[in-house]
Amino acid sequence: MGSKQDLLNSNATPKRWLLLMAGLLCVGLAAAGTVLPLLPTTPFLLLAAACFARSSEKLHRWLHTNRLFGPYLLAYRNGEGIPLKAKIATLLLLWVSLSASLLLVIPPRLWFVRIALALIGAGVTVHILRIKTRQQEKRLWGAYQRDLPKA
Repeated sequence: MGSKQDLLNSNATPKRWLLLMAGLLCVGLAAAGTVLPLLPTTPFLLLAAACFARSSEKLHRWLHTNRLFGPYLLAYRNGEGIPLKAKIATLLLLWVSLSASLLLVIPPRLWFVRIALALIGAGVTVHILRIKTRQQEKRLWGAYQRDLPKA
């Protein structure tokens, strides 16, 4: 389903093309999110995986077997949680960037935007804290590969 020939045949509907493009955009945003604190990685990867699941088996498999993105998806899907270091880094970056936005970027006359951002930050914080904390990074990439669906 995900080969070049598949993409060029008559079954490539506009819906499929839109899902492919949305999936690729989400992968790009997830990649940016690995370096930029304001962009989350996992939600974009989950959205990309959903788009690819409905549009390209090949890209769906690639995303799950990718060295950078595969472990995020598999750990989330398996309910393994997030390492403590990642939680701390995420929350620290979240609140540093939100604080900078609240204090330096958003003018006081837009107080409702400040309140909305603070509430969103609080919601994200609660969500992250409720996710299971993985104690150690025991699983290596090879262990993740064993869990992958075969091509």
